[in-house]
Amino acid sequence: MKFRTFITTLLLFLFCFNLGIFIISVATFKDTVNRAEDRSLGEHYFIISALTKDFYAVESRGATIESSLASLIKPYSYLSGDNNVKLALYKGQQSVYSNGQEIELESRFLEPPEDGTRLSAIEKSGGHTYVIVSGKLPQPYNAYTLVYIYDTTDAIQTWQHMKNMLFVIGLIISGLLAVGLLLLLNRIFKPLSQISYTSRKIAEGDYETRLTVSGRDELSEMARSFNHMAEEIQRQMTELITAAEKKQQFIDNFAHELRTPLTAIYGYAEYLQKVAITEDDRLDAIQYIMSGSQRMQTMAAQLLELANLSHDEIVQGAQSVSGLFQSVERTLSSRITEKEIHIEYRLETDLILGDAFLLESLFINLIDNAIKACGIGGQIIVHASSEAGNLTISIQDNGKGMTPEVLQHITEPFYRAEKSRNRKDGGAGLGLSICRQIVLRHGAELTFMSRPDEGTTATVFFTTST
Repeated sequence: MKFRTFITTLLLFLFCFNLGIFIISVATFKDTVNRAEDRSLGEHYFIISALTKDFYAVESRGATIESSLASLIKPYSYLSGDNNVKLALYKGQQSVYSNGQEIELESRFLEPPEDGTRLSAIEKSGGHTYVIVSGKLPQPYNAYTLVYIYDTTDAIQTWQHMKNMLFVIGLIISGLLAVGLLLLLNRIFKPLSQISYTSRKIAEGDYETRLTVSGRDELSEMARSFNHMAEEIQRQMTELITAAEKKQQFIDNFAHELRTPLTAIYGYAEYLQKVAITEDDRLDAIQYIMSGSQRMQTMAAQLLELANLSHDEIVQGAQSVSGLFQSVERTLSSRITEKEIHIEYRLETDLILGDAFLLESLFINLIDNAIKACGIGGQIIVHASSEAGNLTISIQDNGKGMTPEVLQHITEPFYRAEKSRNRKDGGAGLGLSICRQIVLRHGAELTFMSRPDEGTTATVFFTTST
């Protein structure tokens, strides 16, 4: 409100003040030009009248006009008494006399109307401004055209200097007024400015900001009410952000995790549809489809539980490491075959404590990422070892690797190192974020080591004793 009041008042003053200066400047300019035109027209008329009489007198003496032109016109050049005035006499288009530097004239000035009407105009040439008056001499000397040229540059420059001085003075007065008006409005609107500043801080997310309460007047009561409102906003925003994060996390994770079993189900269904297979192969494919469907159903329930009951403990049990990776390889068999990936298992231990479906999801995501990183005929090494009862599982590929900058962000939701990758190849950018959550739920730690063109090693350190 203070700003609008300041701007409105200042703009109104500036508009009126500068409009006055503009009107004065325009009026002064018009007066300068009119005086120059009146002078030029008056002197042009006087010279034509006198020159006509001189021509008549010369012819009366039996002499020719052409031989006496210089002597006839020269006195009128002196008569003007001004170096800014130039006279030129034309016979048709031919210049027969000029008392100064020739100025290029338009053809209309060289051929004015035959009825004696004079042409008057303001023209600019060579950085100068001229008033040009052109007219034919009366009969019988109408073959001659007299051009009167008055240089008004000095007058125009004087006007411009005056105009500039007026605007400079106006600018100084406007600045002084603006400072005075601002000081006055600052004093009047100081309490409201504090409220405005605090409101902006809260709008920017700084919900801890409060107004200073002093005294017992109406403004102090308003400050107390404002602070109470800010506390309520902070509490409600915290609740909304927490709820939104939980819901968004559930939706993202659940949608991403549905892809893996659906891919297996669709692959085996397409296999059944397009390929002639034996009854045993058909039963195996159906079994894989049923297994994937059951896994998807169980996973959906567990993801829902993870989203809504993030603090609940998961049900852990002893799982076979080799069995987990066999299931993972079956799920990803089509991708492994397609890229001719060779997977080498170095399993020094075969027992892991955790949730079977979450662990399978963890290793599916890690191996799937390794497959994506590898080229055709790539190699993946799965190494499981145990030290002091703690299991370590690493998945190493010889793919394209990652830079240190990428490694800092790969477990962030929706982060994708290659922005140009298509949806089919790049996924939604949630896989490693889900892996991190699964690892945390198992009380484990997930680390990555990678260098460009040298591959990547993902290592899971399980701290839960087997």
